[in-house]
Amino acid sequence: MYRHIITLLLLGCVAFNAAAQDVQLQENHPDRHVVVKGDTLWDISAKFLKSPWLWPKVWKMNREQIKNPHLIYPGDVIVLDLSGGTPQLRLLRETVNLEPGLRIEPLEREPIATISPHIIAPFLIKPLVIEKDALADVPSIIGSREDKVVLGPQSRIYTDRITEDQGRYWSIYRDGKSLIDPKTKELLGIEAIYLGDAVLARYGEPATLDISRANQEIFKGDKLIVTPDNITKSFVPRAPEGPVEGQVLSIYGGVKEAGRNSIITINRGNNDGLEAGHVLAIYREGPLVKNPRYKKEDSKPRLKELNVETRQREDGLWEVNIEKDNEQPSDPGIIKLPNERIGLMMVFRTFDRVAYALIMQASEPVNTLDLVQTP
Repeated sequence: MYRHIITLLLLGCVAFNAAAQDVQLQENHPDRHVVVKGDTLWDISAKFLKSPWLWPKVWKMNREQIKNPHLIYPGDVIVLDLSGGTPQLRLLRETVNLEPGLRIEPLEREPIATISPHIIAPFLIKPLVIEKDALADVPSIIGSREDKVVLGPQSRIYTDRITEDQGRYWSIYRDGKSLIDPKTKELLGIEAIYLGDAVLARYGEPATLDISRANQEIFKGDKLIVTPDNITKSFVPRAPEGPVEGQVLSIYGGVKEAGRNSIITINRGNNDGLEAGHVLAIYREGPLVKNPRYKKEDSKPRLKELNVETRQREDGLWEVNIEKDNEQPSDPGIIKLPNERIGLMMVFRTFDRVAYALIMQASEPVNTLDLVQTP
């Protein structure tokens, strides 16, 4: 099946920003790239740019264009034009001529994703970070037709309530591990455990559903959350607009170390300005080592610097708050080595205070508590 399109063959021509000194071409960059099925926007960016997350600067995208990027399809040709002295990228769309001014394109083509869809797809809708006690207000399984203890595929289940406007497709969860901020020790959320899927057969109080898939054993009392209809897979890789600093909270699968194409959770989210597509650098914190030039008898050990704040309370008493400066080692015989960059990660799903990210590059294994920041 085909659609008719009256348009110019050349869809876009934008110049490099001359003032953007940080945009550099790869030394072995191609003159053009024909998009094929399986390509990702990140991989194509990396063919032309040393820093793939600077793609919006190359195309001079504004914020609205970043939120709604032009889709790129297999068969499109991305051309690097150096003839004018200033590098330019052009997007050519392969179409078939029928008559002057009239072209056709196949409808069956799917736009390419930003990063590997088969890796992140389960995390776009399945693993879920929720606020504490958030599952208490969603529908829960109150029984089954056969009154089974363990429920699985093809089991008919009943929930306390589902209304007609809430949706037909549901995912089944139960409370999982707590996500604790490494520094503040605050509870950032609960990562719910995905158990399976169910399809609504009859809404009401109670409502009836049929389990279509079971990832784990399902029990009475497990919770249901409606599955979103539209999942965004296309977003633009870019650096955050402002400085972001955080840490790796966990590595999916319970492993101790992560590498390229591994999923990690970080302790920053929507509240910190993170969005899908944001790229952060991963750093290994520098260790503390002995100062070989320091001799204990030459000077007295330096005390940690104290920040002292006083304020008068409503009852008239004065309150003193003392904070230690932990940024510098208290012992002058100790030197903190610099943090070393070990990789790059891209955020693909955000919550209020945490986010899921995919490791794009890693020169050495990534561990929990490694630092992440704006590249």
